[in-house]
Amino acid sequence: MAGWTSDSDDSDKFEWDNDGVAEPSSAPAMRNFDSPGPSTLGSNEWINGEVLPTSLIERYVVMGFPKEMVMKSIKEIGHSDADALLELLLTYKALDDDDAGGNNHSTSGCILPVVEDDDDLDFENWDGDDDAGGRESSSDDSGYEDFLREMSERDEKIKSLVNMGFSEDEANEAIIRCGVDADICVLVDSVSASRVAEDCHSRNLSDHQVTDRCFNSFGGRKKARLMEESRKKRKRYGGGGQGNRPSLDGSDEDSMPLPNPMVGFNLPGYSGPSVTRMLSKLDTGPPFFYYENVARAPKGEWAKISRNLFDIQPEFVDSLHLCAAARKRGYIHNLPIENRSPLLPLPPKTIFEAFPHYKKWWPSWDTRTHLNCLQTCVASAKLTDRIQRALVSSSNPPTKSVQKYVMDECKKWNLVWVGKNKVAPLEPDEMEYILGFPRDHTRGVGKTQRYKSLGNSFQVDTVAYHLSVLRRMFPNGVRVLSLFTGIGGGEVALHKLGIHMRVVVSVEIGEASKKIFKSWWDQTQTGTLIEITDVKSLTNDRVASFISQFGGFDLVIGGSPCNNLAGSNRHHRDGLEGKHSALFYDYVRILNFIKSAMAGRRM
Repeated sequence: MAGWTSDSDDSDKFEWDNDGVAEPSSAPAMRNFDSPGPSTLGSNEWINGEVLPTSLIERYVVMGFPKEMVMKSIKEIGHSDADALLELLLTYKALDDDDAGGNNHSTSGCILPVVEDDDDLDFENWDGDDDAGGRESSSDDSGYEDFLREMSERDEKIKSLVNMGFSEDEANEAIIRCGVDADICVLVDSVSASRVAEDCHSRNLSDHQVTDRCFNSFGGRKKARLMEESRKKRKRYGGGGQGNRPSLDGSDEDSMPLPNPMVGFNLPGYSGPSVTRMLSKLDTGPPFFYYENVARAPKGEWAKISRNLFDIQPEFVDSLHLCAAARKRGYIHNLPIENRSPLLPLPPKTIFEAFPHYKKWWPSWDTRTHLNCLQTCVASAKLTDRIQRALVSSSNPPTKSVQKYVMDECKKWNLVWVGKNKVAPLEPDEMEYILGFPRDHTRGVGKTQRYKSLGNSFQVDTVAYHLSVLRRMFPNGVRVLSLFTGIGGGEVALHKLGIHMRVVVSVEIGEASKKIFKSWWDQTQTGTLIEITDVKSLTNDRVASFISQFGGFDLVIGGSPCNNLAGSNRHHRDGLEGKHSALFYDYVRILNFIKSAMAGRRM
């Protein structure tokens, strides 16, 4: 079998060259439950030349482990060390359940439950943690940089586990067993399993007594205690509902749980419980405002954002409910939430609805129906070539380990099947389609810049659904202050809603994004466009002059840089105090000034 590794080639390099030589694998070894080994399993349970007593296998089967998994585990490490065997089975079961349904681990036998039933589109926070709203993102394909990134990710996971109450040694051992790419919930399961096995082994019990004692203990107080311990520790990583608003007075600053499902206050076709909210008269518009950023920000950051935006509750939405790709975002706004309406016709909501021609080559074991969050860079030709070689050298269908490797990379990089054993990244026009932009919206700049600008953009259908309430309120058009405009996702949404933009003051620092937005504006709009490069240069005096010139603003829209908020940024995830994400406070400054100035004009 060919070796393989993940390759995050430089986002500025899209030369599809191939060195023609399989590179040695640097990824954690992936165990294969299905591939034949040097010994053969017979009907009498022969393993490595030894016949096993049926009672030994059955003891683990009644604990909830598949018979094949038990036999393969014994084949790999033997059965003399009962605690090591139990630990290996628990780890395999957690990983196997993770493959089958995201993080929805089985609660049968010794497997500990996961609090948040997250969707299987997530791959180490790649689903919703990229830059949004005119931000820059970069990656590096050098081995040294990859090593540093892996070490940073490892350190972050160790820190998370230590903060949850585990020792550093336990965290290190769990990462060694499961790999640095393992989900934090899998690592928690592994540490908990190790503690159970160690506790049983410390009693100096025989092989038979160890398995029976461990099994029995999970049926009583020990099971309840460990499950509660795991539940409390994992609760910090998810759970809760959209309507459960935490205290924002500082007493519960760290708690802003993400809802599951992430459907906001309401979505078209969603039959969940209705949500109502009451805003104070001072918080209602006009001016209306609309702020967006990544949902999975560091702990406490959304509480800070909310406090700075009049303590208004965030609306968390995953765009997979509106299109064919996931995009987990938080929105804070003072728009009405009743009488919303979606853009028509409704966009395609699955991969095959969006791209039916990919069905021809799509393997049955790739069960994706949605794409992951669209990123600012795409997979390299080296990676897709390695995937192809791994598939060609494997059986048909591929072994479980090959399938896992391929699926991990396909989810991470949004790879689609374009031929037999052949995957490739989405093209820029396909990303435009999924994100709701017109075809060729980003054409005219380099391919790298097209990917980067689209990865940083709004999902138009989601934003349009929220902004649709403005149609009846402003039949003669709106005056917009667009902060961190990017490629104009908010403006495209207003245009598709049929809302005339009388004037747009656009603030955007990226040259490629400015070029894309200006080109679209010139082709589709008749209103006034004023462009400003740096949000820092938009002083209060300058804002006051615009208010005097245009009579105020009806809508202030934008999403400040998430460079220091996104989970994919392992080096500088410093929250709102980070160099780039601190620009959020300029959004707050400008919005507060506009509200104050316009209130003064109405008096």
